[in-house]
Amino acid sequence: MKRFAIVALTLAAGMAAAVAAVGLSPWWCLAAVPLILSGLLGVVDLLQRRHSVLRNYPVLGHARFLMERIRPELQQYFIERNFDGRPFDRDVRTIVYERAKGTDAEQPYGTERDVYQPGYEFLVPSMAPCPVPKTPPRVRIGGPDCSRPYDMALLNVSAMSFGSLSANAILALNGGAAAGGFAHDTGEGGLSEYHLRPGGDLVWEIGTGYFGCRTEDGAFDPAEFADKAAHEHVKCVSLKLSQGAKPGIGGVLPGAKVNSEIAKVRDVPQGRTVISPPYHRVFSTPRELVRFVARMRELSGGKPTGFKLCVGSRQQFLAVCKAMLAEGTAPDFIIVDGGEGGTGAAPLEFADHVGTPLTEGLLTVHNALVGAGLRDRIRIGASGKIATGTDLVKRLVQGADYGNAARAMMFAVGCIQAQRCHTNTCPTGVTTQDPRRARALDVRDKTPRVQRFQEATVASALQLMASMGVTDPADLRPHMLRRRIDPYTERSYEELYEWLEPGQLLGEPPATWVADWTAADPDRFTV
Repeated sequence: MKRFAIVALTLAAGMAAAVAAVGLSPWWCLAAVPLILSGLLGVVDLLQRRHSVLRNYPVLGHARFLMERIRPELQQYFIERNFDGRPFDRDVRTIVYERAKGTDAEQPYGTERDVYQPGYEFLVPSMAPCPVPKTPPRVRIGGPDCSRPYDMALLNVSAMSFGSLSANAILALNGGAAAGGFAHDTGEGGLSEYHLRPGGDLVWEIGTGYFGCRTEDGAFDPAEFADKAAHEHVKCVSLKLSQGAKPGIGGVLPGAKVNSEIAKVRDVPQGRTVISPPYHRVFSTPRELVRFVARMRELSGGKPTGFKLCVGSRQQFLAVCKAMLAEGTAPDFIIVDGGEGGTGAAPLEFADHVGTPLTEGLLTVHNALVGAGLRDRIRIGASGKIATGTDLVKRLVQGADYGNAARAMMFAVGCIQAQRCHTNTCPTGVTTQDPRRARALDVRDKTPRVQRFQEATVASALQLMASMGVTDPADLRPHMLRRRIDPYTERSYEELYEWLEPGQLLGEPPATWVADWTAADPDRFTV
């Protein structure tokens, strides 16, 4: 197309000069140019064989491709209602923007949502609400094998790597975490100077590529891991088993994106395509996974260590629980990622149809740990579409101890949901390595926005809990969240789902769990 434009302009200029040479006015020359260009474009359209539309409708057919290109923007700004956009609707994006800016996030005249629509959920208020706590509670992360526990905030920055996000975005997120006293998950792309410079608390995530602690052949390097895990800003270490956007597949970072800076952070050759395998080399059985998590904790000097996963087979997770019991050790935390996907780009089939949604994932992990008698030593983090206080409270009711937000934090630093994250053409400089685009994100302006959004969202969650008669998140119960089944029926989570008693799987497992618990093998991941 670029070659055609050059040729067309050259021919147009030549023909315009010829028209001028016969004595016609310059205005006729200017009028002739678009006609000549349209004629040339029509010829090209007729001769090309790639697009049938253009062969049948030369010139005019380009309108179809133009409208297709701008369709998402037209949909978002002119067509969709405030509450039906995807993945985040206009109401949610607006509340994040307003809280990040420190403006009022209130709405008059009642809800626009259909409260009788099946699937609508609501929290149960109390006739005796409590005062809102002045100081937000924190969650102690660290089981009996952890010598350096960490007090986690109720809402933190979820896993997003440097490379996926720009340097300025990482600086703003970590600066906000430092100012607000909450944690920032690094993602699997390694520890960069942009994670460390602002001084925010870090959860260092290690993926299948072992970026930042890998040998030349891509294996785990315990010495480099121990050296970096000792950094004062690294408060926890997380082993990523899978992520919600694409559980079961690895990732590819094209060589063109692997500049000298990213190569240094990830311990990979500059300019060479980097492949993250779909599986880990350090373990192949549930027992080996549990042992490796314990080894990471030892190498980190006793800091809290856990793993992140998008839940799949309940039987496989129960096998991990049996391995914990057999080995006498367990992770300090488990982060449950929703199968709905998140910031990571993924094949549509995986984002739409692979992995357990966050609600069922949390319920599975929480009940499995309760039933195995392990819940009191393992904290659960919820990662997936947490943008409001309501989202956070719902996840706490469903079994989480704290929440992580990725896309909402991106909104706080200026993301407009353009969904160009994987193209390196992010219009706001959040998810790009293009220095010209990234320059648009002003770190000094966006850093306090991250802090304000987190603070306001946690405050909203505490206000909601107080209205429910609760001051401590640990006192939230399943009956406090209800879901509409049909226009005439609604049920509480206590009624909709099965909730195990502590140690119940070790005695007489309920009929709905007995088959999976019996088949779970700590020495193999059965399919």
